[in-house]
Amino acid sequence: MKRLGWLVLAAALLPVAASAQDSAPVPNPITSLLKQQVERYSKLQVGAAESMPADKYDFKPTPEMRSFGSLVLHITQFNGAVCSRFTSAPAPDFKDLKESDSKDKLVEAIKASFDYCTSAIGGLDDSTLGQPAGRLGPFNLSRGSALVILGEDWFDHYGAQAIYLRLNGILPPSAQQAQAPRRM
Repeated sequence: MKRLGWLVLAAALLPVAASAQDSAPVPNPITSLLKQQVERYSKLQVGAAESMPADKYDFKPTPEMRSFGSLVLHITQFNGAVCSRFTSAPAPDFKDLKESDSKDKLVEAIKASFDYCTSAIGGLDDSTLGQPAGRLGPFNLSRGSALVILGEDWFDHYGAQAIYLRLNGILPPSAQQAQAPRRM
């Protein structure tokens, strides 16, 4: 019986071992993933900003939370601040934006911030991830750590946008997409 258990385990692991041997190493796995993520979150976060009606940009789930317009503004400014660490091209100027600006102005700004990030990340490869990227709050960042923080920010803030939309009876962009297999 013990031998049968080992045979079952070996048979179960054989396809995994065979596929691991067939797979070639992925060049630049970290920056390649972030290049996919900037494309994905650009569509989702811009789509969320476009989906929220203009008269709901001042919506706050609770009084202590940011308004939806403030969330869009934060995403825009954070994208510019972090993505500027990967390129010598200056970031778009988002300093004069306000959460009370029109929906159209905030949507154009978030689009511009993702266009800027797409360009800035497009020039990276994994060999540059150890280079310094400056300070962010109390943290002294490498390019690699700045990319991780950027990806976390996109994930976190899209989740918030999706909640704001759902609380207003609006299906977020990721829920509107066809039921296609998810990429990891």
